[in-house]
Amino acid sequence: MAARYIFKHVRTPQLLPQLHRASSTMSMFDIQHKSPIVRKVPNIPKAHYGGRHTVTLLPGAGIGPELMGYVKEVFRYAGVPVDFEDVDIDPMSENNDDLEYAITTIRRNGVALKGNIETRMMDSGVPSRNVALRNELDLYISVLHCLSYEGVASRQKDMDIVIVRQNTEGEYAMLEHQSVSGVVESMKVITKSNSERVAKYAFEYAKRHGRKKVTTVHKANIMKLSDGLFLETARQMAKNYPEIQHNDMIIDNTCMQLVSNPHQFDIILTTNLYGSIVSNVVCGLLGGAGLLAGKNYGDQYAIFEPGTRNTGSSIAGKNVANPIAMLNAAVDMLRHLGHRQHASIIQSAINKTINAGIHTRDLGGTASSSEVVESIMKHIKQGVH
Repeated sequence: MAARYIFKHVRTPQLLPQLHRASSTMSMFDIQHKSPIVRKVPNIPKAHYGGRHTVTLLPGAGIGPELMGYVKEVFRYAGVPVDFEDVDIDPMSENNDDLEYAITTIRRNGVALKGNIETRMMDSGVPSRNVALRNELDLYISVLHCLSYEGVASRQKDMDIVIVRQNTEGEYAMLEHQSVSGVVESMKVITKSNSERVAKYAFEYAKRHGRKKVTTVHKANIMKLSDGLFLETARQMAKNYPEIQHNDMIIDNTCMQLVSNPHQFDIILTTNLYGSIVSNVVCGLLGGAGLLAGKNYGDQYAIFEPGTRNTGSSIAGKNVANPIAMLNAAVDMLRHLGHRQHASIIQSAINKTINAGIHTRDLGGTASSSEVVESIMKHIKQGVH
């Protein structure tokens, strides 16, 4: 496939005002694609025609396909200018043909909405499809905004925490080998360059959104070199943002503090595995896996998905799965694409449904999946008219 090199624009003082004015009117999608870093990328045009966006849809396994069906239903009802390109990845496949095709479509479309993709083959030569997607597309940042819902009975109230997670290395480097029979070694990879990228994103996020504190979560007391590098990189980055408080906390204590006193946290900056752990802890505190959405960003592409990345195979096809997390992911995607009015209308309808007590059984309610979606569409109609 033909390829080209894309270079940073030279930002001279004369150009800065024009760039500032342009960025204020551009969507996050446009900013991401019109201000690329130096890297070799496939020469594939982005699918964006007549004010509409084409988005790659990866239903995944378990409840994924039915949740994607609800997203399509809500989007049709709300008149959202988005077309979906459906791509199925066979969890039993021994080759990567489906995965490579999915990556090609995301490179073409720039954005994807996905469920959790199973990799049932245990052969070491078959990589986790979820991890491979993030690595191949260099989606080095995962963001999870953990915000309480008034209408959900939860263990903690009024929580507002943002988790910024390094998304492509650490224990997820997928570098394992059996040195001798019965002894397996797994490599944890931490690099200064990726640590700097995610640390800068966390502090810039804090600056843009008026956040006051960044807490770096680590295990540098034991993994002195790997986690030590991540921690020291965060400390050095913090010196560039004196207006933002920075502290650090060991992962063990972080989990306990999240349960006992979560309001001390503002932004959590952490590595890949610890990010997965604290994300699930916070989701549990807020009501479970069915509410929050996660965002995966790189310099070129973005993927949106439920925050806890669960498959839900045991409840698939029973009309009891909570559709809120996937719908919230779809709303985040609309904001990223610049469709802010549609995003606002759907988000308001979701919030009204949740706060009215129309809940699936995972939240202690009796509503079916379809009843929750029907309520959301009712509120969309009221919001439009």
